[in-house]
Amino acid sequence: MTLQPPAAPLVTAHTDPPPPIRRRYAYALAVLAGLALLVALPPYGLWWLSPAGVALLAAATHRRRLGGAFGMGFIAGAVLFVPLLDWTRIAAGWLPWMLLSLAEACFLGLTGVATAWLSPLLDRRRALWPPVLGLLWVAQEAARDRAPFGGFPWGRLAFSQDSSPALRLAAWGGAPLVTFAVAAAGGALVALVWRRRWSWHAGGYALAVAALIAGPLLVPVAKAGGPTQTVAVVQGNVPRLGLDFNAQRRAVLDNHVQATKQLALDVAAGKAPKPDLVVWPENSSDIDPLRNADAAQQISDAADAIGAPILVGTVLRTDKPADIKNAGILWNPGTGPDLAQVYVKRHPVPFAEYMPLRSVARFVSDKVDLVKNMLSGDHPGVIRSGALSIGDVICFEVAYDDIVRDTVVGGAQVLAVQTNNATFNEAEARQQLAMVRLRAVEHGREALMVSTVGVSAFAGTAGQVYDSSGFNVGAVMVRDMHVGDTTTLATRLGHWPEMVMVALAITALAGVLPLRRRRRMTSDDAEAR
Repeated sequence: MTLQPPAAPLVTAHTDPPPPIRRRYAYALAVLAGLALLVALPPYGLWWLSPAGVALLAAATHRRRLGGAFGMGFIAGAVLFVPLLDWTRIAAGWLPWMLLSLAEACFLGLTGVATAWLSPLLDRRRALWPPVLGLLWVAQEAARDRAPFGGFPWGRLAFSQDSSPALRLAAWGGAPLVTFAVAAAGGALVALVWRRRWSWHAGGYALAVAALIAGPLLVPVAKAGGPTQTVAVVQGNVPRLGLDFNAQRRAVLDNHVQATKQLALDVAAGKAPKPDLVVWPENSSDIDPLRNADAAQQISDAADAIGAPILVGTVLRTDKPADIKNAGILWNPGTGPDLAQVYVKRHPVPFAEYMPLRSVARFVSDKVDLVKNMLSGDHPGVIRSGALSIGDVICFEVAYDDIVRDTVVGGAQVLAVQTNNATFNEAEARQQLAMVRLRAVEHGREALMVSTVGVSAFAGTAGQVYDSSGFNVGAVMVRDMHVGDTTTLATRLGHWPEMVMVALAITALAGVLPLRRRRRMTSDDAEAR
């Protein structure tokens, strides 16, 4: 009998995916991701780098352990937010700037964790890269827009697209839909590169990138039409040297008064059209005109000279010295302030306009008590002036979806963003103007932004900019604005597109758990063999 050699043992092929990108390369990708996301935003405006930033961060975190993925996302976030929010240190100092920047970076760290967590799903179905990354970025921004202390939405992907075709998507689903498209384009990019060889699948990903970037050109936006109202914006500028605090406040008011009176002279001389409404910026009268007779007389003189109502940005005092209100108040010629047409800022900025956890904050800085307690308003900023209803939004409120939408739902025919950039810089003003452009498209309303020092501008319903002013200069601009009465899909749907996308992101994160368990069991079996 011939002896047969023993049968070879059965060997099960190792089913684990390849390892993640080597750590040193992943760090480089994370840094590049942050840089790409940064320069996509104003004032740089390289909007087409936003999808690349999303793709680079996804590649750095894919298949990585969750702790390492958080670190990669945090690095990208720090590279993005530390320089992006540099303007906050001008007034607040370096410590609040760094605390805010690093807190924002943590949200990108969580995005890295989520991407790594979903690696088993993305390995099995690479076509899911675009929608999954789109959903994750919308969910991240939804959380960052709301927490902590009411959130801080600066640096959203949507705000980098002020000059891109994707901006038109705001008319259908607001800023969340714009963010989804940008992040989905990044997902298609990383899926394309990850294949490492050309195929019809890769061609599909390339087509998806092109469709997501250029396709929104086909999205219709509201067209300006119908009656117009003539609106003037006055950028009075702010003196910076040689004045104490009270003298500077009075000088700012005087600048806006004198610029408005000069406009009245130009109207009388036929050099400028007569406005139906004049809009002054936030803090154009830091002196409460309802309590200070001199300030009230100055504003009345300006309104009487121009013969039109003035929407004045002012600080209203209360019976408690520490409590103030940031407000826009309509000041009519002949009759003065219309107390029925006052908007009080609904979303004061934490740590700048009010101090949460004041007793705890004192352990961080002994200057916390310099921050007064700004009280929140209780109704949307709809200011009715004759034949024109203005949607008044004050400063950083333009970054918050619901605050702007509430004015349109409340009857606003044009949008007005009153802001004071005097303690920041031109980069911050440009970032804010990008948000104004998006809101004009989102709600089909022509919009204006008026600042004490600039940038002031008008924006059309396709996001185009008219008559933009310079920075740190005085300026007066007059324009006929179309009175909008259409309602975009984004306005009708409100927060529902965002909520649906957040729910889908949570479903994906929960649904991948069986795949992760299966991978862990397979890895354990392979090690046992």
